[in-house]
Amino acid sequence: MKQSVTVNQPAEAKWLRVIRTFFTKVNIKKPTFNLSSFLKKVGIPLVSIAVFIGIWHLGAEALKQREINFRIEKTLTDQGESAAAALKACFASNESTCQTNTLPSPSQVWSSILTLIADHYVIKQDKEAFAEKTAAVNAKREAAGKEPIVYTGRPSFVDIVITSLKTVFAGFLLAFFIAVPIGIVIGLSDKLRNAFNWFIQIFKPVSPVVWYLLVFMIVKTLLIGTSTDNSFVISFISVGLCAMWATLVNTAVGVSTVDKDYINVAKVLKLGPLQKVFKVILPSSLPLIFTGLRITLSVAWMVLIAIELLAQSPGLGLFVWEEFQNGANDSNSKIIVAMFVIGIIGFLLDRFMLTIQNMVSFNKSEGI
Repeated sequence: MKQSVTVNQPAEAKWLRVIRTFFTKVNIKKPTFNLSSFLKKVGIPLVSIAVFIGIWHLGAEALKQREINFRIEKTLTDQGESAAAALKACFASNESTCQTNTLPSPSQVWSSILTLIADHYVIKQDKEAFAEKTAAVNAKREAAGKEPIVYTGRPSFVDIVITSLKTVFAGFLLAFFIAVPIGIVIGLSDKLRNAFNWFIQIFKPVSPVVWYLLVFMIVKTLLIGTSTDNSFVISFISVGLCAMWATLVNTAVGVSTVDKDYINVAKVLKLGPLQKVFKVILPSSLPLIFTGLRITLSVAWMVLIAIELLAQSPGLGLFVWEEFQNGANDSNSKIIVAMFVIGIIGFLLDRFMLTIQNMVSFNKSEGI
């Protein structure tokens, strides 16, 4: 026993020294809890959210009561006391036939969220059942060179959000591939910048509705006789053309204001035109270019709603309009759900662009 201990002791001591050295170099500190920092980052936002929901609830209840009082008084004037008493009792019972058409309360919006989620799973099961039912038929159709039978039922709210995201990203990529090259070219030349300035100033403030109509005139003619989804093509082209101007202007300004010392260094190094653009001008212009791209993505997401409505593309814009036209008991609540989804996705898209900007740029930004 003593011999074995004597033999193993140096090895054990060696491993202890290795572990002690590792922790010393890594300098692992015990986690500390900073209450003030926690309250600032988590507590205050949670309190503001609670205050917002409280104000929303009180405002919704006040508007609801105002509408109820008006309808009861109007019924009293037009139909008499018995009809007014019956309507008052109906409102008190909260029956579906006696609902107000005003701002929904937070609880009603939450109920609509749960309804939309449940509908999504029901529609998902319908799609899976349809795919299983038509699998054999579609296999034969594809073997014969025919198009498969596709599910044509109503989309779920998740499908609608995905459609809008596809449209806005397609429009953003279109804006990127148009605005950045043109911005670089006109930023390198004062003459070209002056020549194109009128074009930018005239078309930059044009409404998305007008861009949609212009794109509709062109695309519907180009795609005559094809099976392409016209609504999607028209939507993303309209979004891209409407939103590209911030990137175009910022790219041109960023390129034109590159420090002259950098340009002189490029001349000393005898860099070619493309090398000068990619190794000197673009890296120096990245902060302004990405600021333009962030604005472009935000504008694209905002104008998407109006364009989808006009193009009848099955996205959030059409969803909001159909719910407004529908006039069901939960239509207003679903519109508010869509509003929050639009806002949250817009915020996440902006954070996404800010993260990429900080990854490729020397100038780090925390955003607003």
